[in-house]
Amino acid sequence: MSPTGSGPGLRRFALVWAGQLVSVIGSALTAFVLGVWVYQGTGSVTQFALIQFCAVVPGILLAPYAGAVADRYDRKRIMLVADSCAGLVTVALLVVVSSGGLAVWQVYLATALTATLNSFHVIAYTALVPSLVPKEHLGRVNGLMQITQGVQIAAPLVAGALLAFVGLRGVLVVDVVTMVFAVTALLLARLPGSTVRPAGASEDGERGVRAGLAWLRGAPGLFALIAVFGVWNFLFAVAGGLVQPLILSFSSPAVLGALMAAGGSGVFVGGLVMGVWGGPKRRVRGVYLGLGLGGVFLVLHSLAPSPWLIGLAAPAFLFTLPLMNTACVTLLQTKVAPAVLGRVLGVVRVLSTAAMPVAYLLIGPLTDGVAEPLMAPDGALASSVGAVIGTGEGRGIALIFLVVGVLMLALTAYARSLPRLRAVDDLPDAVADEAPSPSPERTAP
Repeated sequence: MSPTGSGPGLRRFALVWAGQLVSVIGSALTAFVLGVWVYQGTGSVTQFALIQFCAVVPGILLAPYAGAVADRYDRKRIMLVADSCAGLVTVALLVVVSSGGLAVWQVYLATALTATLNSFHVIAYTALVPSLVPKEHLGRVNGLMQITQGVQIAAPLVAGALLAFVGLRGVLVVDVVTMVFAVTALLLARLPGSTVRPAGASEDGERGVRAGLAWLRGAPGLFALIAVFGVWNFLFAVAGGLVQPLILSFSSPAVLGALMAAGGSGVFVGGLVMGVWGGPKRRVRGVYLGLGLGGVFLVLHSLAPSPWLIGLAAPAFLFTLPLMNTACVTLLQTKVAPAVLGRVLGVVRVLSTAAMPVAYLLIGPLTDGVAEPLMAPDGALASSVGAVIGTGEGRGIALIFLVVGVLMLALTAYARSLPRLRAVDDLPDAVADEAPSPSPERTAP
């Protein structure tokens, strides 16, 4: 590949990526401080958990329609509209906070609106990348995109300090500024028309929703990949929802903040490694590796109530997140035709994340009603499993980590046994070897 074929596309991507990364920082700070405000104001875990529910469910329900929109309209404009409207939601919150009238229901509404806009944004962004970046660089680029998740996980440490200095209103101002930066970066990125809206894009949104599922069904290897990814997301949600209570069962909130930041560093370093490496040539091996290592590190979480152990196991586990996501996203971007990629990504988002809200609803009753009693000093498992991982407060959560880790290892073995999944890299590529070169065609504003 010639430098002229790759340089402009990579530079354009770098500009868009930088703007989006800064925007994610602001959004993550706001999400954390709003959660703190709700919990401190109500003292209710249920009302606090509803924020997470509002942040997940709209994206799942609307993802197929977001995919149809991404295939029908200019993907850069979709990102601009989503970013701008999310900024307006934050401005509205800022006005309400400044007037002293913020209510819990307004936080829920703002969270749901932002999640809806984010669904349209993420799908358009992911569908845009393979037409902007040469195929050989997709793994590295997708690795860099995973850094945003590390920023979101590490946000509590920074947000807590920022909240103490500038308050809720100051954090919202920071979020608005970062959103302006993201929109400006998008406006400055001059993208070829063939990049933002590939030829053959659908003009029928309803048919497009069905087309995404039909396309996946016609590629059994990819369908198996998404099924495995969906189970992995469920297990990941169980662990993610319980890691903070696990840490708080034997440590202080200050230690929790430090360990959350350490976990975020695992995603950050994983994204950097994938940005340099790009992942294995056969992407499915990245899936196997991520699953297997993830299972091992989840089991390590359960062995002792030690912040030092969690400080090693949590970043190591989260290091596997960019490996898994990069492998899966790159396979989809290279194997799915650009004109239908948005619709397929929308369906994939539903199939791979639909079980996550179920996980959030299950972990409370499972922990309090089953696992904790089993691991009490006089519990049914105290003399067996308890001899290995300990008994008492928080050891029921450790038991769940142990079980989830073992299930992830079993999922690894099952995934490796699927012939269609093993051969998914052999499906024909649907993208060219080089990204579009600059041309006199229409350029998106």
